Order: sequence, then C-alpha cells, then structure tokens
Amino acid sequence: MNIKARSIEELEALADEIRQKILKTVSKNGGHLSSTMGATDLIVAMHKVFDVEKDPFIFDVSHQAYAHKLLTGRWEEFHTLRQFDGICGYTKPKESKYDYYVAGHSSTSISLAVGAAKAIALKGEDRVPVAFIGDGSMSAGMVYEALNELGDRKYPVVIILNDNEMSIAKPIGAISKLLSQTMAGSFYQSFKGKVEKVLEHFPESATYMAKRFEESFKLITPGILFEEMGIKYIGPVDGHNIESLIETMEVAKALGEPVIIHAQTTKGKGYEIAEGTKEHWHGVSAFDLKTGIAPKKDGAKAATAIFSETLVQMADEDEKIVGVTAAMPSGTGMTAVMEKYPERFWDVAIAEQHAVTSMGPLAKEGFKPFCTIYSTFLQRGFDQVIHDIALMDLGVAFSMDRAGIVGEDGETHQGAFDISYLRGIPNMTLLAPYNESTMKLCMAFAKEYNHPCAFRYPRGAFLAEDCESPAYELGKSVLLQEGDEILFIGYGNGVGRAQKVAELVEAKVAILDLRFVKPLDVEMLVTLSKKYKRWFVFSDSVKRAGVGSAVLECLSENEIQDVALTSFEYDDAFITHGNTKLVEESLGLLPEQLAKRIS
Repeated sequence: MNIKARSIEELEALADEIRQKILKTVSKNGGHLSSTMGATDLIVAMHKVFDVEKDPFIFDVSHQAYAHKLLTGRWEEFHTLRQFDGICGYTKPKESKYDYYVAGHSSTSISLAVGAAKAIALKGEDRVPVAFIGDGSMSAGMVYEALNELGDRKYPVVIILNDNEMSIAKPIGAISKLLSQTMAGSFYQSFKGKVEKVLEHFPESATYMAKRFEESFKLITPGILFEEMGIKYIGPVDGHNIESLIETMEVAKALGEPVIIHAQTTKGKGYEIAEGTKEHWHGVSAFDLKTGIAPKKDGAKAATAIFSETLVQMADEDEKIVGVTAAMPSGTGMTAVMEKYPERFWDVAIAEQHAVTSMGPLAKEGFKPFCTIYSTFLQRGFDQVIHDIALMDLGVAFSMDRAGIVGEDGETHQGAFDISYLRGIPNMTLLAPYNESTMKLCMAFAKEYNHPCAFRYPRGAFLAEDCESPAYELGKSVLLQEGDEILFIGYGNGVGRAQKVAELVEAKVAILDLRFVKPLDVEMLVTLSKKYKRWFVFSDSVKRAGVGSAVLECLSENEIQDVALTSFEYDDAFITHGNTKLVEESLGLLPEQLAKRIS
C-alpha cells in the first residue's frame, strides 16, 4: 500500500481504519491487541517517511507489527491471522519480503539494526535501518550491548522507542514538553550541529563552558542516558500525532547518525475497553467486541493453574521457597504468589539471563528458588544455567511452562527444545509430570532436591486424567499398566498421549511413566526389554537429543540389540503456528494417526 502521497488527514483516517481491522480480526482469532493498537500511528508514520522497499524495518518481538503487515499487501488475507496456514502473528520473511527478520523473542532489534547498518556501509548503499522497540524490551541487557557499539561506531540507524506503559524517565511537566518539542525540531538539531562546528575554533575554556551548558540542558530531559552512550535523543513525542511523528522522523532520518525517537503511546488506542496499562489486553483469546468479554472455557484445569496453586501452598508452608519470572507473571502462574509474598517472589522483566543467575546465590544461601520461565524463553538463559547454576551444583528448580506445541504463537514460541538443550548439562536432573497429582508430586520432589533440576508442563490442560500416584524418587519410573508385546514410554504430557493411543490399538500395550529423562531408570528399562520388543516413545519435544535418544543410549550402553524403538517426538524442523490440533495433525501426531503407525 503506497501512502507516500497521502495527506495528514488521509493518514489519520487510514490509521483508524487499520485499528478497526486489527480489532475485528483479533476479536475473532485472538492475538496481541493493546500493543499493536497503540503502535499503529507510529507505523503509519514510519511507512510515510522511510522506504519499506529498501530500508530494513526491524520490529522487536514483532507482536506489535500488525499495522505493518496490513500496509504491505496483506490486507485481504489478514483475517487468517495466527490460523493454521494463515498469516503469522510475528514478522516472517518467508511470508513477505517486507518482513526483514524473524522475531518472536524480545530485545534483538537494535543488534539486528547494527548488523544491517554494517552490511549497508560495506555495500555503499543509501539505506537506513529502522528499529522499532517497546519500552518493555529495553529491560534486556542485549539492548545495551547493541547501543554501546552503535554509539561508538555512529552508524545511521533510527530507533523508535514505543513507550506504551512507563516512561524510561517521566516527563517533567510543561518544561519537559517544551524542551522535547524543541529538541525534536529541525531548528534545534541544525542549531546544535552548527554550534558544535563553531566551538571547534574557540579556545578550550569557551568550549568547556558550552559543553557544560549543553549537559545541564540535557539533565532536565529524559534522553541523557542515550546521549551519554553516543546516541542522539529526540523526545518524548506524542506517539499518536501523525503529523508531529512524520516531522520528527524526517529530522532523525536526515541526521545521518544513530538517533532514538522516544514516542509515548497508549496501549489499546482506539478501543476504550483495552486502553491503558491493562496486562490482560496484551495477548488475548477471541472476545466479544461490544463487551470485551471472552467466552468461558469449559474443561480440565490448566497445568499452569495447578502449578500456581501448588506454589502458593508450598510458599505458605515454607518461608525458604522463593521464585522469579521474566516479564510473564500471569502467563507462568506466578501472579498469585507474587501478590501474596512480594518480598520472596520477583518479576525481573525481560531479563532471563539475570533471572537465572540471580537465583544461584539464593540457593547457595539456603533458599529454594523456583525459576519459572516458558520453555522457549529459558533458551535465552542457557549459558547462565550452565555457568551459574549447574557448575556450582545449586538447588535451583526450573519450572518450564508452555512445553510442547503452543499453538497460534508458532515457530518462535514452540517449547520443543528444552530436553535437548538441558540433557547434556552435568549436575542437571530432568523430570516431568503428566497430570494434576503428578504435578504436585513433581514439585514436592523439586522442593527437597538440593541440585539443579528442571520440570516441564504444557500450555493448557494435561492430556491424562488425574489419578493417585506414588511419590517421585530420583531416577525411578512407574509402570502404569502391563501389556503383551508392545511398550509405550511416555514422558510428561506424552504419558497422556500414550494412553489415548493405547485405547485405539488392538494389542494390549504396557505403559511406562518415565518420569525422569535424566537420570533414566536403567534398571526398569533393562527389565522391560526382556519382555517387550517393540518400544514407542511419546514426548512433546524434538527427537534430536530428546527422550528417544536417551532411551537408545541406555539400550546401547547395556548392549540390548533386540528392541525396536520408534520415537513419536518432533522431526528436525521448526513447527508452524496454528490451532494445536491442526498443527499436530500436520505432523501426524494425533492419537488416531499414531495408532495406524503402530498396528
């Protein structure tokens, strides 16, 4: 959609139309709402000032990029947002050439912009990388690593900071507003540049006095942090005034230096029910447009809810239990315990590395930390798990929510890799529950275990029904039922899948709740190999270095050669977005599909 020739009034009308399109679609499909509604005016201005045909548009996390998708040829198919075989909820170059980079995790945009600027400089091209980043993403250390280099090397990069929840530094009334408007103008930027050139010819004392004046001037503006890092700062500006945004972006583009535009926006702009800093409206399921109410869901209790209730109960009983999450308190079920014990449970914002490392000393000092992070986001703290927890052999329990296929968020969020990336770490113990009772037992084990451990559980409800179960013992599995010739080995939610498949096959199969993938119950596996010669592994994880690999290693080390093993874990490929059942069907993982492969 070419918007270069449109007037300000036409652009404002277009922004309203885009918001209505987003609102209508997300109310039906679910998705990220408040952040992308608030970012619409900024994105319209971006497309007006910069050239999407050549300038890299780099969105951080990219959950706020729906307006960008609508402006780049995806208007007619936007109704398929986040659906299987439809438009992805994040930027995706395979979907459109205008999506410069894949993004789903936060705080990567400025590093990407620096890399793009280096390539552009080496190629001698006239292009300007534009990084769009939210204030929440500014809490991650990677941002400052990138800013540090950018301020030193001075590549012409424009950073748009979408401040939609809290100012990095709160505006100081009318004076700050006046100063910010002045600094955003072409006169100030031009005047400042001329003064700096003139000062080169003045005596050192005069230059010193002028510099002190400029520094004092900046002290009452919010941009001193960025200016001190060598990044030009403009703002804060009104993120919903398209005319002002266009003028500001044109100034930034013309500078030919790294510059950050600090724009303040309102989350949920255009939908009064969602406006403001309401966490509920960040990511939503389908809802009624008139009331904003989502239909009630029937069914079993979610694994996250079980974790939350159990953690609160454990914290009530033991003041040594502490915990941390990284910007996902409601998603991980940590909200309740944080509200009840704010001095013992913390949200450290988007800083998974810090979250992991900070729990080490607590374990060392005799506390029991539960480090609660989505499987996909714990990847970001991988080095810290090794260096700061496992190497010290500290009793931190990693509770990994969203293990397995997570549905509409897709490739960047699937919890497929945690077993593979944790299993090779010395001192690490891996275990998993498969229903409500075993979740509680699993957490009870983790509480008492004085070494690193990690347990995983799915988004939504467990597949298996609840039942009584024995307590967890290190490295011990539980045989749930005997069979004739076939053995189903389930790990975590894979136990429920194994049970559902067992109901569909003619043969009577044995089902083993593996419980621990590290250490394995070698004695049990060796014993079972004498009776069962066809083994099938069920686990919501990738095959490479996964549960099946661990079992095969056990068979090899014990020289067991007459067992045929088939793993129903994920193949070596990234998994697309969409309704979980449709995604599983595409992978051939529905119970009826698996049953056909066994019979």
